[in-house]
Amino acid sequence: MDSVLLQVVTIVVAAAIIGAASLLAFRRAAASVARENEAARIRVQAEVELAQKTAIQATREEAQRIREDEEKRLRDQQEELRNRERKLEQREFQVDQKAQTLETKVAELKVKEDDLEKARIVVVELRDKHLTELERIAALTRDSAKDQLMARLEEELQREMALKIKQAEQDTREQAEKRAREIVTTAIQRTAVDHCVERTVSVVQLPSEEMKGRIIGREGRNIRALENATGIDLIIDDTPEAIILSSFDPVRREIARVALERLISDGRIHPARIEEQVEKARIEVDETIRSEGEKALLELGIAGVHPEVIKTLGRLRYRTSYGQNVLAHTKEVAHVCAAIASEIGANVAVAKRAALFHDLGKAVSHEQEGSHAVLGADIAQKYGERPEVVHAIKAHHYDVDPSSVEACLVLLSDAISAARPGARRENIDIYIKRLEKLEAIAKSFSGVDRVFAVQAGREVRLMVAPDVVDDVMAAKLARDIAKRIETEMEYPGMIKVTVIRETRNTEFAK
Repeated sequence: MDSVLLQVVTIVVAAAIIGAASLLAFRRAAASVARENEAARIRVQAEVELAQKTAIQATREEAQRIREDEEKRLRDQQEELRNRERKLEQREFQVDQKAQTLETKVAELKVKEDDLEKARIVVVELRDKHLTELERIAALTRDSAKDQLMARLEEELQREMALKIKQAEQDTREQAEKRAREIVTTAIQRTAVDHCVERTVSVVQLPSEEMKGRIIGREGRNIRALENATGIDLIIDDTPEAIILSSFDPVRREIARVALERLISDGRIHPARIEEQVEKARIEVDETIRSEGEKALLELGIAGVHPEVIKTLGRLRYRTSYGQNVLAHTKEVAHVCAAIASEIGANVAVAKRAALFHDLGKAVSHEQEGSHAVLGADIAQKYGERPEVVHAIKAHHYDVDPSSVEACLVLLSDAISAARPGARRENIDIYIKRLEKLEAIAKSFSGVDRVFAVQAGREVRLMVAPDVVDDVMAAKLARDIAKRIETEMEYPGMIKVTVIRETRNTEFAK
C-alpha cells in the first residue's frame, strides 16, 4: 500500500512540475509575442510617418511648381498686354494722322466744290443764253424742237427696224435646205396643244317604261348582276324610256351596252342570262377592237405590229377627246404626218408609224397613272417598236424634249388634227368672239383699212392704206400684229397674218 501511495505522490509531483514548466513556457511565449507586436506597431507607425512626410514633401513641390507656372503665365499675359498697348498706341497715332490728312483733303475738296459750283452757274447762264438765242433764230420753243426731234428719231428707228427685219427674213429664206428644215421643225413645235375631255356615259333606249322594272329585277338582283358582270354603273332615273350606263372605261361601257340591248331584245332578263350575254358581248367587242386595229394598219400600210399593240390601237375606237374619236384622230394624224415628212425629206415610215401610235396611252390612261404620252411610249417599247418611234410618241406632249425631225412632225400633226375647224366641239359663241377679237386687234393698228378673218379664224388678212404704210412698214406691221395676237389671245394651232398693200395709178388718154 505504501508503494501505491508513493507512486501516486510521485505522479502528482511530476504533474505539478510539468504544469509549472508549461506555465513558465507559456508566459515566455506570450511575452515574446507581445514584444513582436510592439515592434510591428512601431515599424508601421514609422512607415506611416515616413509616407506622410513624403506626401507633404510632394505636395509642397507640386504647389511650388504650380505657383511658378502661374507666375510665368501672369508674366506672359502682362507682356502680351504691354505689346497690345503699344500696338494700340501706334494705331491711335496712325488714325490721328489719317484724320488730319482727311481734314486737309475735305478742306481742299470744299474749295474745289465751291469753284465747281461757280463754274456750273456760269455754264447754266451761258446755256440759257444760247438756248434763248437758238429759239429766237429757229422760231421754235424748246419743247417743240424736242418733240420734232423725237418724232423724227422714232420714225427713222421704226424704218430701220423694219429694214433689218425684212433683211433677216430674206437671209433666212436663203439658208441651205438642211438648215431650213431644222428652222421649220423647230418653229412648228410651238403649235402643240393639249386637250383631253372624256365621254363617260352611254344611253340605251328602252321600248317602254315597264322594261326598267324588268332590268332592275326582284329586289334589284338583275341590275346588281349586270353591274357586277360588266363593272359599270347603271343609272335608272326619270328619263323616259332610257337608262344611262356610266363608266370611265369605254370598253366596259360598250360591252354593257351591247349586252343590255340584246337582253332587251330577247326579253329574258335574269342573272344567268345576263352573265351569258355579257360574255358574248365581251367576245364581240374584243373582235371588233382587233378588227378596227387591223383596218387602221391596213389603211396606212403599216406591217410588223405586235398583236397587243393592234388590240390597244383598236380600243381607241371607243375613246373620244373633245368629241373627236381618238382612233379617227390618230389615223388623220398619221396621214398628215406622212404627207409633211415626204415634203421635207424626213423618214416617212417612222413618222407615220409614230403618228398612228402616238395616243396608244389613252386606251389605258384610265387604268394606270401617268401621262398618256409616257404610257403609250411604254407600250410601244414593251412590244418591240423602234427607239425613234418610242421617242416620238413620248415627246408629242413635251414629256421629253423632241430630238428628231420625226418627233417634231408628230407633235405638229397632232396639233393640226386637233385644231382644224370642226374636228372638236367648240362653243359657237366663243368661236365668234375669237373672230371678232382677231379683227379688233388688227384694226387697232394705224394704217389698217379693212380686216378679214378667213379660214375659220386660221388667217387674218389686212388691207392697208398704201399712202400710210409702205412695203418696209408692211412687214413690221404683220409681225407686230402677230405678236399682239400671241400675247392677248388663246387659240389652238397657228394664226397666219397677211398684210396686203395695193397701189393703183389711173390716167386717161384723150
